Amino acid sequence: MLQQFITRPILSSVIAILITLVGILSLLVLPISQYPNVVPPTIQVTAYYPGANAEDVQKTVSIPLEEQINGVDNMTYMTSQCANDGSCNITVYFEVGTDPDMATVNVQNRTQRAMNVLPAEVIQGGVIVMKKSPSILLLYALVSTDTAYDTKFLSNYLNINVVNVLKRVEGVGDVNLFGGDDYAMRIWLNPERMAGLSVSVQDVQSAIKDQNVQAAAGQIGKSPAAKGQEMSIMIRVQGRLLDEQQFGNIIVKANKDGSLVRMKDIARIELGLKTYDAFSRFDGKTAPVIAVYQSPGSNAVQVRKLCDQTMEELSKEFPQGITYKKGLDTVEFVTASVEEVLKTLLEAFVLVFIVVFIFLQDWRATLIPAITVPVSLVGALAAFSLLGFSINMLTLFALVLAIGIVVDDAIVVLEAVQEKIDNEKLSPLEAAKHTMKEITGAILTITMVLCAVFVPVSFLGGTTGVMYKQFALTLISSILISALLALTLSPPLCVILLKPKRDKKGLF
Repeated sequence: MLQQFITRPILSSVIAILITLVGILSLLVLPISQYPNVVPPTIQVTAYYPGANAEDVQKTVSIPLEEQINGVDNMTYMTSQCANDGSCNITVYFEVGTDPDMATVNVQNRTQRAMNVLPAEVIQGGVIVMKKSPSILLLYALVSTDTAYDTKFLSNYLNINVVNVLKRVEGVGDVNLFGGDDYAMRIWLNPERMAGLSVSVQDVQSAIKDQNVQAAAGQIGKSPAAKGQEMSIMIRVQGRLLDEQQFGNIIVKANKDGSLVRMKDIARIELGLKTYDAFSRFDGKTAPVIAVYQSPGSNAVQVRKLCDQTMEELSKEFPQGITYKKGLDTVEFVTASVEEVLKTLLEAFVLVFIVVFIFLQDWRATLIPAITVPVSLVGALAAFSLLGFSINMLTLFALVLAIGIVVDDAIVVLEAVQEKIDNEKLSPLEAAKHTMKEITGAILTITMVLCAVFVPVSFLGGTTGVMYKQFALTLISSILISALLALTLSPPLCVILLKPKRDKKGLF
């Protein structure tokens, strides 16, 4: 069968071209990162118990949730943090390679089991289960040169007009806001006034809960109605309260003498931020910051490009005096690392063929490995898509090492064919046919021996195993493609390019 490739060089060329095209197409869609994704998937469970201290949160929220979550499929361990602001954050770590979406579903199902024992305030606020991105990709700060725009306005503007848009960008896993929060109506109670009017905190909470509601009042005259009723009217009533004045008019207590105690009598009311726990600064000025997280398997360079384009478009609609600044760009380190490795790859490629030319002393013979080696390297990129690899420093370094390995197959073929041409005085076609009968087994043996060196490494587990696996399978992919080209493409190239050597004296 291998003789068919020698007599039909077009077939061999088509195979090499197809391998190259598949590799180039894979290159266009492969994710780019500095290192392989070796960080274990993490799921974060967040709950909030208003007014509780850290000890109470641990006893009533954290422990019940941990008892139910413990033992979820593929879980390795989990950590929890309880704070005096009533927050509870549980982070569940899974084995490397676990599907984050399925892990989220499993943790969500376990969390539901604990709902019946959690405090009512926690259930009302909701228990949030979400994937946690391991590292920040980009940081953008919203800066104002106009003193009319304070942190409250800037953070609210980011939440409404920027964060939701960035979350829809392809490749973005999550977007978080630091140094700001949503607007909230803050009621600062006066203990002395409350004591004088015999009002408790529970009375205030009940009044807000009862009078700040969204009610459906129904309709008048809806069928079936009395005879002669021809109209129906939808009733609209005031729903939730909107401003400080409306909250100030909430009736907290009705005295026996008919007097009323309103919220404004016992508290100071203002529209502020939901929380004041975090502050952010940019160039010494207070400014809210948004952090962009990359979704697993996406192209960091492409995500950065799309986010920058989105921010540039959104900035055209910013109010006068507001602009954005980029505070952190981790993609710069990725691109710099990849560029340096690509430079090394090019240098190794050139150096190898200078050495090959010096020893073969024939530019025609040097063209054969110069054609087959790039096809082997580009073809290995097609295997990246099948194996789920990314273009990173480890896989690129493996390609650098592969240059010196895959060049051997082509040299073995051309040296054997050249020897037949020079010593046995055979034509290039006959020399190629005789050579392939003799060295096909040797090429296959070389390939199996090299694969036997790297295959066992790819079975290592854990975080270290992921790194070794990508390195080893990249080399194996290029070696297998090189062996295929040595059996299909190199022989017809020898027939076309090689000629009997003439005795001549030269520099070497």
